[in-house]
Amino acid sequence: MNFSTINGVIMDMDGVLWRGDEILPGVAQFIDFLRGRGVPFALASNNSSKTPADYVAKLEGMGVNGVAEHQIVTSGTATVDYLQTTYPARSPIHVLGGDGLKALVTGAGFILSDEAKIVVVGIDFNLTYNKLRRAAGLIRNGADFIGTNADATFPMPDGLAPGAGSLLAALRTATDIQPTVIGKPSKPMFMAALHSLGTSAQTTLMIGDRLDTDIQGAQEAGLQAALVFTGVTSPAILAASAIKPEGVYDDLPALMAAWGST
Repeated sequence: MNFSTINGVIMDMDGVLWRGDEILPGVAQFIDFLRGRGVPFALASNNSSKTPADYVAKLEGMGVNGVAEHQIVTSGTATVDYLQTTYPARSPIHVLGGDGLKALVTGAGFILSDEAKIVVVGIDFNLTYNKLRRAAGLIRNGADFIGTNADATFPMPDGLAPGAGSLLAALRTATDIQPTVIGKPSKPMFMAALHSLGTSAQTTLMIGDRLDTDIQGAQEAGLQAALVFTGVTSPAILAASAIKPEGVYDDLPALMAAWGST
């Protein structure tokens, strides 16, 4: 691919920077490479379980320092933006998701409630049948159904684990209602990241590990896209897919080597 046209970078996190709590090879070096070239970057994740502050702390714990909260866009932050432009302040909202998502919702001025006309669903690592039952009942009774993202899986050190999309699928089956999905591949996530960077879509590179969200979503939003094989997508999956990124690399060190040689 032609790196000479790239003035900004958006990176997915799960499967690009880390798998679970294990950092992937070359992450700190690649970020230093971007800084050395004066290329601004943003980190964009469909994982809504953590706040930007949580991700900054996670990066620091992995030895990656100097990333600011404003450089991090998640499906949770994008969902809160959607809520703020759609519903009145202090609206009661039922959240099926982690503490990070709940903190973002309350921090935006909404009230958490088990009796609400708005249901927001993200990944919940402490999921129970009763939580699904409560959310399904509210949706069946007319509550708006909003999903932070539709990722069926996300990469962990021991393989792929169920993602927020698995919860959405269960609730779709239980209610016959389709959710409004905010995260990648939907355009709002990419627009929020571009706003953070101050770059145009045409001169910004998205680096991701998922064809259906990172790559297809970026291309539909007008960005160039590079795939790395450190997460969900394997060479066999890429070969069988109609989605073709502008660049394909084994990992971030391989991408950095290709960029550095131009």
